[in-house]
Amino acid sequence: MAGLFKRLFGGLSKSRTALGGRLADAASGHDRIDEALLEEVEEILITSDVGAAATTRFLKTVDNEVRYNRLTDPARMWEILRDDMLRSLARCGDRKLTVSASPTVVMVVGVNGVGKTTTIGKLAARYKAEGHKVMLAAGDTFRAAAGEQLTLWGQRLGVEVVRQQEGADASAVAYDACQAAMARGVDLLLVDTAGRLHTNVNLMAELEKVRRVIGKVIPGAPHEVVLVLDANTGQNALSQAKTFVDSAGVTGFVLTKMDSTARGGVLVNLVETYQRPVYFIGLGEQAEDLTPFDPEGYVAALFGEAE
Repeated sequence: MAGLFKRLFGGLSKSRTALGGRLADAASGHDRIDEALLEEVEEILITSDVGAAATTRFLKTVDNEVRYNRLTDPARMWEILRDDMLRSLARCGDRKLTVSASPTVVMVVGVNGVGKTTTIGKLAARYKAEGHKVMLAAGDTFRAAAGEQLTLWGQRLGVEVVRQQEGADASAVAYDACQAAMARGVDLLLVDTAGRLHTNVNLMAELEKVRRVIGKVIPGAPHEVVLVLDANTGQNALSQAKTFVDSAGVTGFVLTKMDSTARGGVLVNLVETYQRPVYFIGLGEQAEDLTPFDPEGYVAALFGEAE
């Protein structure tokens, strides 16, 4: 296997056991497709956080094959589920997080604890390695550790970090960072944001304020609003996504901690529900473990197929 797929295959081992492995066992445990097998498959998909809507649609495809093409082979059913899942993910799979404007401004959002600030550091490492001039904005001013953490990433990578004192106005940090990015010829500005406020101010209103300020300094920015989600939280990640998609203008997702969860199906649910791309998935602690999302590789690893 190539290095990237090998990492993906290893990182999705728990999800593969919970989803692909159980589907394979179900298919091999029946001589033909019957109601009992379909009910078992439905339970596997639902409990793997694939989601009710996606599960219904996948099983409808199988049912159509059974009704109109007289499908009876459980192994063929397994292939149909695999192909249908890939088609679902591939709808948004060609959209990447690219550095297109100068500067490209990416606003990173998400609740505290999902790995948002660490993800920003890993993104900075990736895009700097690709030759881009990167700057970071410590816009989570309500959590002292966030600014310190981002500063450490900046020092480690040799990347400038725009920061103010704890409790400062996050939109002021974003304003300063945008001005600095334009003045210094930065290619990519990554803006950290609060995941929870220590005041009565509504978080979504605060994020909208930051977006407005960024847009005033750099017309058309932010070019991306990336939501970071913890795959371990399963259905709770879907609830978080709804809040941020509805209010924060999310353009794509990063799913962290995919290597430590058996709930890999939540990624399918996320794309199916919100029709937005997953840009990266986290498969470990190292910077290189933030892996660009590839629908074909993901489904192959999830279903236990060799590259």
